[in-house]
Amino acid sequence: MRNKYIESGRSKQKYHTREKILSAAQQLLQSKTDFTLEEVAQNAKLSRATVYRYYSNSDALSAEAVLDRLTKDSSSIAKDIKGDDVLSRCLEIQHYYNNLALDNEAAFRKYLSIVLTNTSEVEQVRGGRRVETLKATLENSNPNLTTKDKTNLIHAASILMGIEAFIVTKDVCGLDNENSKATLKWAMEMMIKGVLKADK
Repeated sequence: MRNKYIESGRSKQKYHTREKILSAAQQLLQSKTDFTLEEVAQNAKLSRATVYRYYSNSDALSAEAVLDRLTKDSSSIAKDIKGDDVLSRCLEIQHYYNNLALDNEAAFRKYLSIVLTNTSEVEQVRGGRRVETLKATLENSNPNLTTKDKTNLIHAASILMGIEAFIVTKDVCGLDNENSKATLKWAMEMMIKGVLKADK
């Protein structure tokens, strides 16, 4: 999850602070099932006010701390991509995030529920790693694509991966896990082939 507070100003320092908060929360989760923001602040050697600027409550922080520990950072995922064209690269990224979502479905659903019901002034943006992974992977691919087309492709591809995509395929369409993955893969293939064909 990205927090719009850390998207402005000294972003590098703010991301470092966010990582300290997540690390402190993860350390606490090793010995207990829940914690307070005050305990996280003390463990991270930060003020409670600082922690609150990033996370409005301990439930949201706890849920993200669990998922953060399970998920590779976007640069690591991008480095592991073996494909040498836009389609294969996007399919590899989709495969990683969709398997991650299904393998940890309960945790992702819990996290999503917490974020969607959060009504505090802390404005949160979900799914940042998908976007960053696609950006890092597609940055130097297919130079014929315009910047606008590449941006639109990244945003559209993000829709076809992660827990939100499975909520639609499973809860709305009634598909099982394998048919959900197959449908999302098909949609990714059709979309990218269409974009590349239109680009010629």
